[in-house]
Amino acid sequence: MPYTVVTPSPPEWDAFLETLPQAHILQTSSWADLKYPYGWQSARVALEEKSGRIVAGAQLLFKALPFGLGVMAYLPMGPYITHFEQRAPLWQAIDAAAKARKAAFLKWEPGIPAEGSPSHDYARYGFRASPQTVQPPRTILIDISGSDTAIQARMNQGTRRKIRQSLKGDIRYWEVSREEISRFTEMMQVTGARNAFGVHEPAYYALAYDLFIPQRAALILAEHEGDTLAGIMVFASGKTAWYLYGASSNLKRNLMAAYGVQWKAIEWAKARGCLTYDMWGIPDEDEAVLEAQFESRDDGLWGVYGFKRGWGGIVARSDGAWDKVYNPLIYQAYKLALKTRSE
Repeated sequence: MPYTVVTPSPPEWDAFLETLPQAHILQTSSWADLKYPYGWQSARVALEEKSGRIVAGAQLLFKALPFGLGVMAYLPMGPYITHFEQRAPLWQAIDAAAKARKAAFLKWEPGIPAEGSPSHDYARYGFRASPQTVQPPRTILIDISGSDTAIQARMNQGTRRKIRQSLKGDIRYWEVSREEISRFTEMMQVTGARNAFGVHEPAYYALAYDLFIPQRAALILAEHEGDTLAGIMVFASGKTAWYLYGASSNLKRNLMAAYGVQWKAIEWAKARGCLTYDMWGIPDEDEAVLEAQFESRDDGLWGVYGFKRGWGGIVARSDGAWDKVYNPLIYQAYKLALKTRSE
């Protein structure tokens, strides 16, 4: 069947994503809008049937490489097709869109393969394993189908106990208003300093609120006697929710409010019809290594693995990152810059 290559508007693209239960939040037009003030450009490319219906497509992001090395095109958690025959023409359209922006290479992070789906033939479409990922390749996926009792039965005993404790105390949990965002962003700075990881500036989370809430996200806070104790920003698309940003204060940690807001986020996701809750980011190690070392390490994502492992999910790994090179000279300079920076 012949297809027409089109550039869908943001509403047209998001309407197409709404038809896909596997659509990822990073492919929404709002995600491109969130990244725009931070140096990312975007482009959407799609295949359209004669009827005018979009049946395949991808959203690309573009960012200038350091040291003036040109532009990187980035395809996170896509592309989407509705029939196998669409793969070849869609990749041709993606390549054309990337080259039109003078991209030196295209970095593709396809995400976690859907159960039962065939693996991607990376070499066939000109990709090679990348030396750098943008998103954490390994995560924990929680099954949130069934009753609350069934969901908690899949967790470990310690997490269940802490959830109960967080709900017994006189803690207020609520979805915050736009005027209350500062309570979350201040905690994010505290959390980043305590756990020694980078966090975004306050304006980033405020923009995320404006772009995603209430249609695709919620910001939930926990408060006790006027003290803000914990917060979480959870996103949803299709049948999946993602725990992307979380914060906790250094106050009253014995009340376990971090467990309470996480449980409230799961309830929010379940009420939206989500079946999977993605904890988004753990150390990229095999499960045996994770279990052997999590009690003795707190560097990087190790500091959050001990918390995330107790929620009863399964460790899952994406296919990582893959690069398609358009300009070999610039790509070699990019790899050399990565190597130099890591030494």
